Amino acid sequence: MVYDKMEMMTQELLLLAGTAAVIGLVHTLLGPDHYLPFIVISKSGQWSLKKTATVTLLCGVGHVLGSVALGLAGIALGAAVTSLVGIEAVRGQLAALALIAFGLGYGAWGLRQAWRNNPHRHIHVHSSGLSHSHGHTHHDDHVHIHGTDENLTPWVLFTIFVLGPCEPLIPLLIYPAARSSLTGLLLVIAVFGAITVSTMLAVVLLSVRGLGLLPMQGLKRYMHALAGGAIFLSGLAIQVLGL
Repeated sequence: MVYDKMEMMTQELLLLAGTAAVIGLVHTLLGPDHYLPFIVISKSGQWSLKKTATVTLLCGVGHVLGSVALGLAGIALGAAVTSLVGIEAVRGQLAALALIAFGLGYGAWGLRQAWRNNPHRHIHVHSSGLSHSHGHTHHDDHVHIHGTDENLTPWVLFTIFVLGPCEPLIPLLIYPAARSSLTGLLLVIAVFGAITVSTMLAVVLLSVRGLGLLPMQGLKRYMHALAGGAIFLSGLAIQVLGL
């Protein structure tokens, strides 16, 4: 009898773990906000793979823990799952608007940088009558974010991702909590978080490496503007399509 009960508990935990893994994977892949901002900013800011992985990891962990904290607080206070899902929906809307605003601002800054870095020629006439011309830009060829802006961008992303919800996680937490299964609760958090963050890392790093193999020299001036546009569209997709 005890053996049968333990076997049923094991099967239940395996089912919980499998469900959390599948939902974490699908949720991450279907949400472009989980990886697109990191890909485009890494490329435009010329981040190293190490920095890209670190920022993605921290944002992914913050993204999951934000929903975990809300879910556990709701469970402790006895809040209904519908209330928690409603709060997550509001957080999702705020995160989408934040991405849209960030994308617009970053894109506008990128367009300004592209315009200021427009190559042009100057003609110089010497007293001897000889003249020559040379081309140049008002900035270095490798325009990228410096100083305060470079340090601020990862924190902006982190804030947006902590704000952004993991909508499927709340219902997953409720079931083991309702059955007073601490093991099941911790298992759901660990599996969902690990799959979500590892999927984000895999997609981001593979995409960044893949983009590095493409001839993009002609787009170099516009990388920041394109990055801003991609982030804006990512936020818009969440807002309009509910991704």
